[in-house]
Amino acid sequence: MSYPLQFKENVVKMVLTGFDSQAQIAKDMGVPASTMRYWLKKIQPSGSTIMTKHEKRPQDWSSKERIDALLEAAKLTEEELGAWCRQKGIHTHHLEKWKKEFSQEQSKNKDNNVRQLKKELKNLKKELNRKDKALAETTALLVLKKKVDAIWGDKEDD
Repeated sequence: MSYPLQFKENVVKMVLTGFDSQAQIAKDMGVPASTMRYWLKKIQPSGSTIMTKHEKRPQDWSSKERIDALLEAAKLTEEELGAWCRQKGIHTHHLEKWKKEFSQEQSKNKDNNVRQLKKELKNLKKELNRKDKALAETTALLVLKKKVDAIWGDKEDD
């Protein structure tokens, strides 16, 4: 069962105030004790009773988020990168994996573009060859017509 964030925060505040035992609060609020203990573990280390929403797993990041993360991480020093990764909830091996996937995708797109351009070039050469033949045929017919007109004369001369 999923509980609203506000409800979770209220239960945690009740536990931290200590007026009742955790078991009693869990029973009163209708929350399993194990769930309530999990919520208590999720409290920020600063002691704040504000719970953070569940962070996205690195596998759940969209392509755009991954590319943005790679661009942002590229600007950081090694020490800054470690802190940034901890803040984002990822590891440097995730960045390396995403970089590799991105380069493979780019390579695949490049191969597809090359293949498409080769096909287009082949079609254009074929079309050019056809037009060259048609032009040669038209030129030959014009030359023959001039020769015929020169031999037998123009019909317009009559």
